[in-house]
Formats: sequence, structure tokens, C-alpha cells
Amino acid sequence: MMELNLSGAPDADLIKDSDEASFMQDVVEASQTTPIVVDFWAPWCGPCKTLGPQLEAAVKAAKGAVKMVKVNVDEAQMIAGQLQIQSIPTVYAFHKGQPIDGFQGAQPESEIKAFIDRVVKAAGGEAPGEQLDEAVAAAEEMLAEGAASDAAQTFAAILGEDPLHAGAYGGMVRSYLALDDLDHAEALLNGAPIEISKAPELEAAHAQLELARQAADAGPVAELTAAVEANPEDNQARFDLAQALYANGDAEGAVDHLLDIFKRDREWNDSAAKTQLFTIFDALKPNDPVVLNGRRKLSSMIFA
Repeated sequence: MMELNLSGAPDADLIKDSDEASFMQDVVEASQTTPIVVDFWAPWCGPCKTLGPQLEAAVKAAKGAVKMVKVNVDEAQMIAGQLQIQSIPTVYAFHKGQPIDGFQGAQPESEIKAFIDRVVKAAGGEAPGEQLDEAVAAAEEMLAEGAASDAAQTFAAILGEDPLHAGAYGGMVRSYLALDDLDHAEALLNGAPIEISKAPELEAAHAQLELARQAADAGPVAELTAAVEANPEDNQARFDLAQALYANGDAEGAVDHLLDIFKRDREWNDSAAKTQLFTIFDALKPNDPVVLNGRRKLSSMIFA
């Protein structure tokens, strides 16, 4: 299993309050060594109550690559005037004593994380998002090499750092699919955080789970092939053959047979062929030649 080396400063050392008397020391001087994110807020500011905790969480996730200082503008009006702060919340990032980035108003969590990543990279560090992406790539390699159990543990460790990392969540589901533990994979999908439940990585895992369930009931390829050859108009036999082919690793063959059904009777069995095609397309990588060619052929039939 891969060890995630994401340790850093204790949370207590990462976030502090400051005022006019200590601003030079806490921000300008401190930013000579570590970038400092300054959150300008006030007790009466509603959006500040949401942004502040989100920003703190993103700073903690950076594990010491950036620190945070909170400044109550009601008690630091001179600094607010010098920095021309017109509204709050306002956030500035300082590096080497100078503001290098910033934003105003509430922001989505994804934008806050991206902001912290930009600040860390601008200061010459490695952004926490990049570290996690590297760990995901390593876990994906484990999964591709058949080490599904190790991959699942690594994906779980990544989610311990960022519970909303869709790539790691989808990877963990696929690890349990590879381990043939379909019930665990389904439970993970059903319990996915709402923020990422519609992410492409989870949609792909959903499709792969559905196909894995079908594979458990798929018939023998040889018998189904014989049935289709005996009666090429038997859509159900051809559909069953497509499922069996996919279950045996022949996605291209499955797609070809489903396209054949759609070409002859697109409404057959409540458009089952089209539905199955989209399930396969979702399960595979978007740039897979099977997906690209299959989508092109399906589109040409739909718009013919």
C-alpha cells in the first residue's frame, strides 16, 4: 500500500487572529517564508460565517504549505483602508510581503480549494490537490496491475485527506468491483456525499456496477452466438449475446451487436439497446476507441 506523505504543521500553528498592531509581523514578515492567506471579516457579516470555516478547512488540508490569518475589519480599519477593501468577506494571499492573489464574497468549495492550490504553487510549493492527484494516479496503476486490495486502501487514505475527491471515491468503488465485492461497491455508491454523487467518476462506477451485475447472469457466449446465427432477427438473443461478450471482455463486440439491434428496431424492448449502449459508454473511459466509434455510429443512425 502507498503511504501518503502529507504531514505538516499542526492545525493550531496554521490559523491565527491578527490586528493592526501585529499585522506586519503576522502577515508581511511571516509571508517571507510561508504564503499567508488573510481573511478579512466582521461579526455582522453573514457570508463570512460560511467562508471562514471553508477557508480554514482548505488551509488545514494544505498541511503547512500555506497559513491563514483572520482580521476583523471593525478592529483594523486602517489596514482595510490601505488595502482598499470595499466589501467583506475579502481574502488576500501574501507572499514575500506582497499580495499575490485574492477574491471577494462567498465562493464554492471547489473554488476555495483551487485558490489555495494557486497560492501554494505561486510560492513554489506543491499544491495539495496535485499531491492527491499523484496518489490517485498511483492507486489507479495498482488497480490496473491487479492489486485491487492495495488500491482500495490507497483510495481510502486519499479520501481521508479529501472526502470529496470524486476520482478517489470512484476508484475505491471500482477496486471493490475488481475484488468481486459488488455489494460493498453498491453500498459505497449509495453512501456517496451528495456533492460528488453526480460526478463523472461516480457515474462511471455506477455503470460498471450495473454491468458487473449483468455479467453474473450472462449466458455462455458460444450458445448465444449459435442462437443469433440461427436467427439473426432474434433481438433478445443478440442482446443477451452482447451482455455475455461484455462480461468476457469484448466491449467492441457487445457494442456492435447493440448497434445492430438499434439499427433494425430502435424501439425494441423500450429502447433497451440504446440504454445498454449508454451504460457501456459511461463505464468506459470517454476517449476509449470503442466509445468514440460507438457514439459516432449511434449518432449517424439517430440523425440519418
